[in-house]
Amino acid sequence: MKTILDVLMSFDEKLHLLYDKPEIDSIKYLAVSDVTGLSKAQLRAFTGNEITTPQAEKLTDIANQLQTGIPLQYILGHTEFYGLNFQVNPSVLIPRPETEELVEWIIQAAQERHQQEAILDIGTGSGCIPVKLKKHLPDAEVSAIDISPAALQTAKQNATLNGVDVAFIEADILNPVEISFPQYSILVSNPPYVTEREKAHMHVNVLNNEPHLALFVSDHDPLVFYRAIADFALQHLTSNGLLFFEINENLGQQMIDLLQDKNLKNIELRQDMRGKDRMIKAQKA
Repeated sequence: MKTILDVLMSFDEKLHLLYDKPEIDSIKYLAVSDVTGLSKAQLRAFTGNEITTPQAEKLTDIANQLQTGIPLQYILGHTEFYGLNFQVNPSVLIPRPETEELVEWIIQAAQERHQQEAILDIGTGSGCIPVKLKKHLPDAEVSAIDISPAALQTAKQNATLNGVDVAFIEADILNPVEISFPQYSILVSNPPYVTEREKAHMHVNVLNNEPHLALFVSDHDPLVFYRAIADFALQHLTSNGLLFFEINENLGQQMIDLLQDKNLKNIELRQDMRGKDRMIKAQKA
């Protein structure tokens, strides 16, 4: 019979060429906790405890898949975002911590306005943004669009999983004229913003597994989605409505210039927990 320590050490041995130690520690405790039902604190406190043969076999399979570069979240089929559980698969991006910060900013802004909001998330992916917003702003009307039918299917499942009512629409924000959209008081988007030249700096597990459609833009026009969404906001955002973006950390000033050129006001650029320009808000005049 294998002990918890045996399994943890096995992850170290199999992943040391692919990840650094902090990442390995995070991955192995998440994996072992998911399979055994024990918390990270319990795993650390009872490393000599034995695990069952089926659990050991499942963890061996997970470690073997991780060696190929598949992200743990895709192997497990789920991840946590802002305290909620979300199904994930290769049709959607894995939610990131910086997106949690963006959602928190939107919730705070909406609560300060003391009005019923109509919110649209553009390029929703897993649905983590609209589902979390609806959970915290239950009186808001929340909708989301995506160009990918597979992503929308996952997003719908996540709305059901978390017990919220979100309207999902298949649409291409670069060609939105085919659908008649109403007015919204808040627009939010985490669109593709990684440039082609930045690919070289990305981890292989992201490049080989997460959907490129949701990640990358061309080097010659990295703001293509932001420009289209800003134009959409001019038509479909109510007076004094708010526009929120997650952005490429290297394009903060370019985003400010773009939003100013569109005559949006009260532009605010924010840094994430790591001190990188990652979020921006603007308001329709």
